[in-house]
Amino acid sequence: MEGAGGLHVKLGMTRVGIAFEAQPKSADARKKLGNVNLRHVSPIAAVSVYGAHNNNRSSGQDQALNFMEENAALNYHGANGDFRRYTMSKKHLDFKRMLDDTDFSDPSSIERYAANLDGMTFRDILELGIAPEGESAPKDFGSKKYKGGMGTLIEERYFGYKANSDDRPDFPEAGVELKATCFDVLKNGRKSAGERLVLTMIPYDRPVSLDYDSSHLKTKLSNILLIYYGRDRSIDKYDQRIERAVMVHLPEEDMKIIRADYEKIISYIQDGRADELSEGMTTYLGACTKGTTEATMWVDQYYEHLNTDTGEIERRRAKRRAFSLKRSYMDYVLHTYVLGAPRVGESIVRAADESTDFESCVTGLIERHYGETDRQIAEQYGLEYTGNKAQWTTLVYRMLGIKSNAAEEFVKAGINVRVCRVNKRGHIEQAMSFPPFEFKQLINEEWETSSFRARLETNRFFFVVFREDHEGEWRLDRCLFWAMPANEIEGPAKACWDEMRKVIREGVELNPYRDASGKLKVTNNLPGMADNPIVHVRPHTSKAAYKFADGTEIGDITRNAYELPDGRWMTKQSFWFNKGYLEHILGL
Repeated sequence: MEGAGGLHVKLGMTRVGIAFEAQPKSADARKKLGNVNLRHVSPIAAVSVYGAHNNNRSSGQDQALNFMEENAALNYHGANGDFRRYTMSKKHLDFKRMLDDTDFSDPSSIERYAANLDGMTFRDILELGIAPEGESAPKDFGSKKYKGGMGTLIEERYFGYKANSDDRPDFPEAGVELKATCFDVLKNGRKSAGERLVLTMIPYDRPVSLDYDSSHLKTKLSNILLIYYGRDRSIDKYDQRIERAVMVHLPEEDMKIIRADYEKIISYIQDGRADELSEGMTTYLGACTKGTTEATMWVDQYYEHLNTDTGEIERRRAKRRAFSLKRSYMDYVLHTYVLGAPRVGESIVRAADESTDFESCVTGLIERHYGETDRQIAEQYGLEYTGNKAQWTTLVYRMLGIKSNAAEEFVKAGINVRVCRVNKRGHIEQAMSFPPFEFKQLINEEWETSSFRARLETNRFFFVVFREDHEGEWRLDRCLFWAMPANEIEGPAKACWDEMRKVIREGVELNPYRDASGKLKVTNNLPGMADNPIVHVRPHTSKAAYKFADGTEIGDITRNAYELPDGRWMTKQSFWFNKGYLEHILGL
C-alpha cells in the first residue's frame, strides 16, 4: 500500500492483533513513514519499508515505525541510503502460525496448541506479542485488583481471546473450559495442589435449577484444560513456570458424587438458606466464598426462607460463593491425572449400587456392625486385637472394605476419620485439637483468610463412635458425616480467634508457681473452655517449654515452644473443640 512521502509497505496478515505503544520510545524510531494505520495489523512475514526523510513527519507515521520495530521483521531503506533491520524471533512468528492453525471447535487441536506452554514462564507468554483484537496496552495480570490473574493472561496473551464471565465454556464450540491452577513444592519435595479450582459463580439473584444436567456447571466440567504452574513466592510472579497443560476428563464415579454435591448446594439456596452453606458440607464440589471485603462479600438472596421457629418469612443475606473443586480433590487430580502417580487408596463406592449416594453407601457399611464389640469386629476381619487407639481407625477402614488405611474418596474429599470413645457416664474421653499456630503469624492474619477459618470452613469429618457397656466392652454405637455450620464458624469460633489475637497483642500473662508436690506450673490468660461454648485454646504438646522475660528457660523451647511478639517463648498452643461441643455433635 502507498503512503505519503513515497512509502511502500509489504506485509502479511493474520487474525490476531498485536498490542503496541501509542507513542514512539526513542528519537531513533521517529523515521518518516506514510500515513498508514497499522492498529489492527499483525505481521506474519518480513516487512519492508521504503521511505524518504521529510521534516514534516506525522505522529501516525512515528507510531507505525515504532510498532513495526518492536513487533515485526523490518527492513528500512532511507533516502540517504541508510539501512536498518528489525527482526521478530522465529519463535514468536511460529506461535502465531500455530494459533491461526488451531481449530477451536476441536478439543484435541486446542490441547495440542496448549501443550506448547509446557516449560514456559508467564513472561515468555507476554513476549509472544499475542493479544485480543483492539487490545492496546499491557495489563498487570499479577495484581490482586485484576480479575482472573494468570489464567486471564493465558486466555488473552496466548489464546488471543478476550477474557469474560460467560456461563459457557471458554471454547464453546469445543465445550472446553480453560483453567490455570498452581501447585506448591513441599519441604519433602512432594508437589501439592496450591488451591481449590474455582469454576463459576453461584447466582443468588435469580432462580436456580436443581437439575444438574441442564446447569452451566456441567458444561464447564465436561472438558477441563488445566494449565499447571509451579508457585514460587520467592520470585516475580511473571517468572513462575508452567509445568503441564493437559485436558482432564473427570471419571464417572467422581461425577456422580459431584452431581450429589451440586444438588445439596442448590437445595440450600432454593430454601433461602445460602447463608448456611460451607465448603465442608459437600464432598468434591465446594461452595467457596468470594469477595475481598465485607461490602462486596454479602448479598441478598433471591429465595425467601420460612423460619419454622417464628413462622415468619425471611430474606436473609449470604456470602457470595462460587462452585469449586476442593483443594484436596485438585491434589488428587494433580498426582493421578497430571503427574501420573499411582492411585492412592482403594475405592469405597466403585462397586456400590448405582442408586446409593456416597454418604449412604459409607454409613450403610458401618451400620451393619452396630452393637458389635471392637474385639468381635477385629476377629471378623482377621486382625489380632491390640486395644490401642490406632486399631479402631483400622477397624473403620476394614468395615468399609478397605485393606489399607486410605480410602480413595476420603483422600479426594479431604475427609478426616475420627474414632470417639464414650465412657459409661456418657462422656467422650478427649477433646479434639487443630494444628498448632505460631503467635506472631496469628496476629498478622485476617479472619477471612486465616488458616483456622480455612480449616473450619473446608474440613469434613467422618465420626465413628464406640460406647463402653456395663461390662467394660467397647461396642460400635453410631457414625456420621459432619462439617461445622457457617453460623458457628462466624460466631463462637471467630470470637475465640479474635480473643486469642487480643491476648497476644496485649501481652500473654505467664504466672509460674509450684504445686503441692513442688512441680513447676505456669498459668495463663488464654481463652479456655469456660470462655466459649465451642472452642478453646490450650497446649498442643504435653512437654512444657517457656522462656521468661528474665531469660529463665523451662524445657526445650526450640522443639516445643513458639516465640511471643515481646520476645518471650511459650509452649505451642492450638485451638481445640470443647468436649461438650463434640458430645453435642455426636448426639450424646
